[in-house]
Amino acid sequence: MATVISVQGESPARAREAAQQLGLQYGTYQDPAGLLLVVGEASAWLQLDGVRVAVQFDSAAMQHRRKGGHNEMLGRAVGLKADWKPLVWDATGGLGRDAFVLADLGCEVTLCERTPVLAWLLDQAVQAAAVSGVDQIRAAAARMSVLAVDSKTQRTPAGTVIYLDPMFPERKKAAAVKKEAAMLQHLADPVDDCETLWQWAWDQPVERIVVKRPLRAPILGHIRPAHTLKGKSVRFDVFIRRL
Repeated sequence: MATVISVQGESPARAREAAQQLGLQYGTYQDPAGLLLVVGEASAWLQLDGVRVAVQFDSAAMQHRRKGGHNEMLGRAVGLKADWKPLVWDATGGLGRDAFVLADLGCEVTLCERTPVLAWLLDQAVQAAAVSGVDQIRAAAARMSVLAVDSKTQRTPAGTVIYLDPMFPERKKAAAVKKEAAMLQHLADPVDDCETLWQWAWDQPVERIVVKRPLRAPILGHIRPAHTLKGKSVRFDVFIRRL
């Protein structure tokens, strides 16, 4: 569980409201320890052992990402075409970066995130993007909606493309896990079963499921993908079926 603190020197009103909304303890800045949700008047981030992770769709990093070649591969994976922008159900919202890219490409995206703190950060980021000074960012935000629920409890609308980027356990011999991934693993349910998530996706009335995987990781599930798109470090396994 995270503890909510306010940004030092700023009004604590928004932080107290977040703590109440999320059912979390509100703490002080004197001796912050453990996982923290730091909330300011116009900013918020997760913090663990001095490492910060924020969800900010108008950041310089996301502006750079919007122009990257990875976006084209992601769009192809979900079936994006000039005359067809699919509805996408992002079943594992996380930090929302791929979801934002898809929305920026013209897709209507539902981000489903079961971890309340992450869902709150995602929703705040969408609200902030909705009043951005950049027209394209506002337009993308208008195509995003956040649900603070476990996807496995939901029934997706027919015709939706399901996008999965599940949390996978750290390999014992991994030399270094990215700091953001380590924090997400800290938040994740340690007994989460990715195969159960896969089975849920396969039970939905959809014709396309896209799974993001580390480049050399095994296929999720027992069915081979129709095709795979490979990048430098990740790949997209695309499953197509007839209903």
